Amino acid sequence: MTHAGRLRPGGPIRGCGRTPDNRAASCRGARPRDPDRVIKLMYRSVVSAVCLWLLLSCPASGDAPQAMPASAASLPGETIQSPPGEPATPVARAPAFAVGDVGPNQALFWVQGEGPGRVVVEVESDGPSAPQRLQRELDASRDYTAKLTLNGLSPGRRQRWRAVLIGADEQPGAITQGSFRTAPPSSAPLAVRLVFGADLAGQNVCRDAAAGFEVFGAMAAREPELFVALGDMTYADGLCEATGRYGNAQVPGDFGPASDLAGFRAHWRYARADAGLRRLLASTVYLPTWDDHEVVNDVGPLHDTRADPPYTPGEPLLPIGLAAMLEQNPIGEHPDRPGRLYRGVRWGKHLEVLLLDTRQYRDANSAVDAPERPKTMLGREQLTWLKERLRQSDATWIIIASSVPLAIPTGAPAEGGRDGWAGFDQPTGFAQERDEILRVAADLGRNNLVFITADVHFAAAFSHRPRATLPSFVVHELVAGPLSAGIGVIDDYDRGLGSARLFMHAPPTRDALRTYADARRFFGFGELDIADSGSLTATLRGVDGGVLHELRLTPETATRLATLR
Repeated sequence: MTHAGRLRPGGPIRGCGRTPDNRAASCRGARPRDPDRVIKLMYRSVVSAVCLWLLLSCPASGDAPQAMPASAASLPGETIQSPPGEPATPVARAPAFAVGDVGPNQALFWVQGEGPGRVVVEVESDGPSAPQRLQRELDASRDYTAKLTLNGLSPGRRQRWRAVLIGADEQPGAITQGSFRTAPPSSAPLAVRLVFGADLAGQNVCRDAAAGFEVFGAMAAREPELFVALGDMTYADGLCEATGRYGNAQVPGDFGPASDLAGFRAHWRYARADAGLRRLLASTVYLPTWDDHEVVNDVGPLHDTRADPPYTPGEPLLPIGLAAMLEQNPIGEHPDRPGRLYRGVRWGKHLEVLLLDTRQYRDANSAVDAPERPKTMLGREQLTWLKERLRQSDATWIIIASSVPLAIPTGAPAEGGRDGWAGFDQPTGFAQERDEILRVAADLGRNNLVFITADVHFAAAFSHRPRATLPSFVVHELVAGPLSAGIGVIDDYDRGLGSARLFMHAPPTRDALRTYADARRFFGFGELDIADSGSLTATLRGVDGGVLHELRLTPETATRLATLR
């Protein structure tokens, strides 16, 4: 959790430790209040004041981590996390913060301020690692964002961080704080919880004036280790007006459709100003990829221009949207692979997440997916990478994060071609590449494959048996409903995969939704819960966190449903 307020040295321990099933354990009443305890608290208050002064007074030094001297060995553990359930109140100059691309020994920090100055980040572990401090100057050239890489961390350990922005006037702002866990070693059979979602602030379904993006509160309450964002985390081609699509009062956005870098940045800042999203990002590892609306509807490199105002005819939008995507998210950037968004994250023995980029390498949506010339959505290099990861992985479960669904047809209007994998009633899908991926997985005996997808703005679940000659090979797909966007309804799906639709959560028609109360019933997110035994529970949840649909799989019986409701 995060608390964008002033530090309260010597506060009680909150949320310390975890139970064997990976949920937070309460520490209330764990220690009696005795005179010695009072003395210790007074001592820690003094130490905290000294440490804060040292933190704010040290000079900037790039992003090189520094071990803290023994006399300033970080704030005591009791002051790092704020009390559970206490809301983060907006405070001027509190930084936006996220942690992504975490490995066993490192983490990538992303931070954004409101103006020039510097950010100071302090991290301490519950393991043997020494506390570390990182600093970086912030300036307008990157929209006052910075990425800082922290190395030398211990695997599978809870890391507690705090960050403060120091303005050009050398005055510190509010402290933001939170925690995350480094990835366990690939041999460690540890439990892990992952949540996933997509489609935020689409079709003028933006931050509710009273509740904000309320789904993030339910997601944070699940206490996930990982949050996978499947794209459309902004709608850069849309608006956020004072009155929403479903009639509720909203926080209006001071932007229109984005046609330049400043416009794209404004959309990202609007979403990340939400207090619920900030709290979630302060307590988990964030793994985002993108879909089309981070640029413009149904985008690809061969159809990323628009002719109507505010767009400039013939000017490509995808490079600008990609620059904003990289700048505004905790995604590692490497000189030898510029612009690369696809990547993999290994988390202990049981989980490997492969995040796809379905946008910047694709053929034109309108092209025909002919047998003599199969279309590509991933591009040659990404497809080769994906096949190799499928061959090499020894994880109990392989989760493939695709922003577009496998079986549900998407793309409009029809003359524009299909936008997702399924062609359905058109020859313009990307089905041959999809089927090639599944053939490779079947040949490798990958009965541990689960796709998490989104884009269609309703929740659904499928089992696919794509090879009639190998009925034991089953791939499961969980489609997340929108986090907060216009609700969709597509009742068709591609039977060519040998698919069975297990669940669908959508209204009978789009017009059936009259009020915000009607629409919010279809907001939601997905969750994957892997126990230390390796069994997987996949759940689709509603906006309040309630179970909509659940299936359970075990490593030995990954090809069948053990429980379904």
